[in-house]
Amino acid sequence: MSPLSPLVVAMMLWGAFNSQFALAQSNTAVFAPQPPLPPGTPNSWVEGAVRNELVIMQDEKHPMRYLMRIVNRKGDITREVIESAQGNVARLIQRDGKPITAEEDAAERSRLNDILSSPDDFLKHEQRNSAGQTYATQLIKLLPQAGLYTYAPGQPQPAGATSPQVVIDFQPNPAFHPPSMVAELLTGLKGRVWIDARTGTMTRIEGDVIRPVNFGWGIVARIYPGGHVEFEQTQIDGKRWIYSHLDMNITVREVMLHTVNDKTRMSTWNFQLLPSPLSYQDAIHSLLARPTQVQ
Repeated sequence: MSPLSPLVVAMMLWGAFNSQFALAQSNTAVFAPQPPLPPGTPNSWVEGAVRNELVIMQDEKHPMRYLMRIVNRKGDITREVIESAQGNVARLIQRDGKPITAEEDAAERSRLNDILSSPDDFLKHEQRNSAGQTYATQLIKLLPQAGLYTYAPGQPQPAGATSPQVVIDFQPNPAFHPPSMVAELLTGLKGRVWIDARTGTMTRIEGDVIRPVNFGWGIVARIYPGGHVEFEQTQIDGKRWIYSHLDMNITVREVMLHTVNDKTRMSTWNFQLLPSPLSYQDAIHSLLARPTQVQ
């Protein structure tokens, strides 16, 4: 997985534009009453959320089955996903919001059966994917020192929140010196994060790239300012947090060759906690056993 993959970028964008105070204009400025600020410091909430996020990323005791739809420049596809002990396996079930054709279904069945007969290829693929997890872990650990954090004015609560949210604004810390090439990403972001007050878990991010970010002096890649990401995760049955929404629009130049405007929207739903981890072979058999509607 590339260090610029949507999931890795999203996990690093810890918020969006700082809100502006609302003023009622008259002869004198009148400020609306503000709710009390949460206990503790903004940094203490961020540090706690980072610890919780690292635990969530390592959670292998609550595997899940769910549907995932991704819309980007490559198309609009929906897959059924099972988290196996060796990595995620998925089956294509829709394209452009419609059931796939019988020919596409046959090709998908053949692909999954090929994975069963070539385990080495699947495991090599998962090893490459694990690089993205490594990048995300490294960057999340750096968040407390990479940013300057303040409580958001008014503590605006997101629609549909089931418990109070601690709302924190974020901007780059000019004293932060990135220890790695990938960590350069944290120097160009400004934003906002919502943290569940009950669990201390990050639930929503809105973030913007406010200045160019170079990887390897711009030779490896360059992210241009103006990019935006929204990212949410939700708790399932009180046991497992999972990414439920990603909306990303960034412009990236890779290896000084071409510039790409990457617009990606991801959503997940129909979550089902599995009673125990499955091998990837059992996960594939389970995917193949479930009837799929075709055109």
